[in-house]
Amino acid sequence: MKPIVLSEEVKHAVHSGLAVVALESTLITHGLPQPTNFETAEAMEQRVREEGAIPATICMFSGTFHVGLSEQQLHDLAAAQSPVKISRKDIAYAIANRKDGGTTVSGTMEVANASGIKVFATGGIGGVHRGHYADTSADLPTLAQVPMIVVCSGAKAILDMPSTKEKLETYGVPVLGYQTDELPAFYSVHSGISVDRRVDTPQEIAAIARAQWDFGLRTALLVTVPVPAQDQIPADEVGQAIDQALAEAEQQGIHGPATTPFLLEKVALITKGRSMAANLSLLKNNARIAGKIAKALSEI
Repeated sequence: MKPIVLSEEVKHAVHSGLAVVALESTLITHGLPQPTNFETAEAMEQRVREEGAIPATICMFSGTFHVGLSEQQLHDLAAAQSPVKISRKDIAYAIANRKDGGTTVSGTMEVANASGIKVFATGGIGGVHRGHYADTSADLPTLAQVPMIVVCSGAKAILDMPSTKEKLETYGVPVLGYQTDELPAFYSVHSGISVDRRVDTPQEIAAIARAQWDFGLRTALLVTVPVPAQDQIPADEVGQAIDQALAEAEQQGIHGPATTPFLLEKVALITKGRSMAANLSLLKNNARIAGKIAKALSEI
């Protein structure tokens, strides 16, 4: 039996076929400072509820995954001391060693799928790192193997977006643009990279997902949503900040798992907090859109 505990609210919603949205927790444990981490997690849950869906934030306490958290559990997670980051490769280790931690995109997808949840909202997926093609996130093969609707604002802007898009194509993961023809570039609305298909309503997304899974295809459906236009940072400005951050990372010999948090922190400093504001805006917006999609899916 898998060490997964669903809250009573989430358990009832899943068993009754109601709308549920999974939410990851590394943004709480590793991505955002206190108290912004707790406030953002709470705001994302509220956006999901406003659309008639049930939020299911996923994390681990003492080696057991919890799907759907109380306000106190959110507080505890936000203040956790030395939590681990749980990707799919870390799941067995974290269970065996009774860890507390936050789940990444790939870790959240695995637990959500095992819990019967089909819609997941996050900020940006992992992908191929710039200048290090072999350094590719576990998020990409997970998207190829776990049937789920994943709502995001594209890959994190610090990554190699064209290579990430090519990898998704290789894995057979459909990339849909929600009310856009371009793949969003996380902090920016425009990337110059085309999505596979444009979709304009939650109902259209739900219908495509149902057709895909009924046919027997097991890949996820990646739904990319642009950051709200009023909060975006122009792509050329972001590009300059990322280039500067990458140069500093190279100088300091930073590679592998340490790269992403280092670059995000540097970009935030260079943009004087504007990248953080854009990140918070897109997180809440993606939760809202995911709530709409989950509601549409539950009505099919």
